Amino acid sequence: MTKIYSVYALMAAISLFTSQTLAKCPVASVCAIAHQGPSIGKEVVHENMTLYVTGKHSNTAVLYLTDATGIVQPENRLLADSFGRAGYLTVAPDLFNGTPAPAGRDPYNPSYNQTEFLACHNPTVIDPMIDATIRYIRNVLGISRIVASGYCFGGRHAFRVLAEGRGVSASFAAHPALLQDEDILGITGPVTMAAAENDFAMPTDQRRYIEDLLMSTTQPYSLSLYSGTEHGFGVRGNVSIPQVKFAKEEAYFQAVRWFDSWGRIAVGG
Repeated sequence: MTKIYSVYALMAAISLFTSQTLAKCPVASVCAIAHQGPSIGKEVVHENMTLYVTGKHSNTAVLYLTDATGIVQPENRLLADSFGRAGYLTVAPDLFNGTPAPAGRDPYNPSYNQTEFLACHNPTVIDPMIDATIRYIRNVLGISRIVASGYCFGGRHAFRVLAEGRGVSASFAAHPALLQDEDILGITGPVTMAAAENDFAMPTDQRRYIEDLLMSTTQPYSLSLYSGTEHGFGVRGNVSIPQVKFAKEEAYFQAVRWFDSWGRIAVGG
């Protein structure tokens, strides 16, 4: 009889341990992600630049680097809000001073002057704006650990902020455009990338070349390829299509898990 009671006690202990473990390790929930509705953050001005700030104060902040449609695009604000709900105070700078690419249209569509737009927003212009945002996060918000999430245009800069001295611990980039070899080879922290199956801004050969460059770095990296997707799916994907909706949400979780794993270390800069 004593042995039977011991077995029951052991089973009860295992059940209690399992339930406690599951409570600490919840399955990822899409309730954190908003695809529509009003944004919940606020705009602040720092060093003559508008920033969209969302989420509660946290030990690690997300530097959200938008696609070319900027912070005026509702999908960018909603996705920034989603990082806030994941427990990361999130700051998205207006990289285009109120003049982004036309909202609701592909920023690489030849119906507007892409060459002029990119010339006006080249790295010599964008890098100081991002550095000012990092100063805001560090000096005003008092958060020293920073990770970056970039999309399309901002995806390139999610790589660039991992360069020595920029002050970012880890990055996520969704369908980055205009990536240069030096952007990749210059990283000094972990990076993960979400790629579209059909991406005119990153054809298959280029994606495979980027993989080769990542393998040549000494940093942790990962790359996920999402079938049935096109350039822009990470922000502006058509969520009425189940496969695209899944890919957009899974890319978001890819970023959050990467930040949870690699964004815990403060770096200098």
